[in-house]
Amino acid sequence: MFNDAVFEDIANSVLCWLATVGEDGQPNVSPKEIFTAHGSDALLIADIASPVSVRNIARNPLVCVSFVDVFAQRGFKIAGRARLVEREDPEFATFGPILADLAGPDFPVRRAIHVTATRVSRVRAPSYTLFPDRTVEEQRERGYATYRVRPA
Repeated sequence: MFNDAVFEDIANSVLCWLATVGEDGQPNVSPKEIFTAHGSDALLIADIASPVSVRNIARNPLVCVSFVDVFAQRGFKIAGRARLVEREDPEFATFGPILADLAGPDFPVRRAIHVTATRVSRVRAPSYTLFPDRTVEEQRERGYATYRVRPA
């Protein structure tokens, strides 16, 4: 389900946004800094300090995750089903070290959130529609200018 573009944008994204559904039916969106692809159809997200997201997933596993490469101004929206993988679960022996390596020593991973994708959609800034002849590199250069940064 994931193609090379999904993997590339995950690698170039600093945050993802995890949308869950609260007990009252209202959406809750929370930024997550530690996330990665797992295989060709799943994401792993670290629960570092996510009590509302965890509570919502325990009640309703339907989620949506979005991430954007802010410089290329494009990314993906992934709808799917989440499950919580606790530290005592056998799968945590696999998922935990992957997330801990991304988190580094300062951020303890309480549990893994495993999201199996059911739908993947490309998201783009409006400039892709308004200026269809611009290349991704031109988009990136405009992003650098907007954020007043240069690549290292």
